[in-house]
Amino acid sequence: MSRESRVFGLHAVTAALRNDPENVTRLLVDRGRHDRRLKEVLELAREHGVRVEQVDARQLEREAGSDRHQGVVARYQAPEALGEEALDDILATHPQPLLLVLDSVTDPHNLGACLRTADAAGVAAVIVPRDKAVGLTPTVRKVACGAAESVPFIQVTNLARTLDSLKQQGLWVIGAAGEGAAELYDVDFTGGCVLVMGAEGSGMRRLTREHCDHLVRIPMRGQVESLNVSVATGICLYEALRQRGVASSRSQAAGQP
Repeated sequence: MSRESRVFGLHAVTAALRNDPENVTRLLVDRGRHDRRLKEVLELAREHGVRVEQVDARQLEREAGSDRHQGVVARYQAPEALGEEALDDILATHPQPLLLVLDSVTDPHNLGACLRTADAAGVAAVIVPRDKAVGLTPTVRKVACGAAESVPFIQVTNLARTLDSLKQQGLWVIGAAGEGAAELYDVDFTGGCVLVMGAEGSGMRRLTREHCDHLVRIPMRGQVESLNVSVATGICLYEALRQRGVASSRSQAAGQP
């Protein structure tokens, strides 16, 4: 299923036109803008037969719900978020997956940034609770720069139950928390694992924390006590990516498949 949404900003619209042009129903562009970057977007639209409409900046603001549209808004038949049942297919095609859970992240800029990093780090899916958390809003899609379309995004009704199910299927659940007993760099991310990040300010909920196999902390050597969730997610995912790359290289050197 899909619903009509809005994608705005040069990067996000370009990604939609390149990766999912059949679901872009119309392109609205600022009639007063004629620069090279916008011309590239218009050329993509022409290649894929997307209807283009020249409008004024005020209409673009109304369409985007923001003045940060960069002169372009796409009307987009956005795929709905996936349900928990999609995890079965993901686990079947990723025998040693790296999954990212975001517990109650409500800021769309943080979610968009986390999706973008998840795509870069090869995350198999991003999982969020259905309630009290932001979904795939136009702002999220803009900040994600195409990652909202490339990374499976799964909303679940009961996050604790989902974590239990993943553990039963052999995945380790590793939560990031300031009170973690081990530092991030001391925990093994090389097998199938789930990285759990908490919400802005409050961190993971109690039940989520209790369902983690390990709690790890990012070492902090300065005066600040915590990091923005999207920054912390990037640090943790790239440590996992580093470890998994090293493990893969060692396996290949040893002649293992």
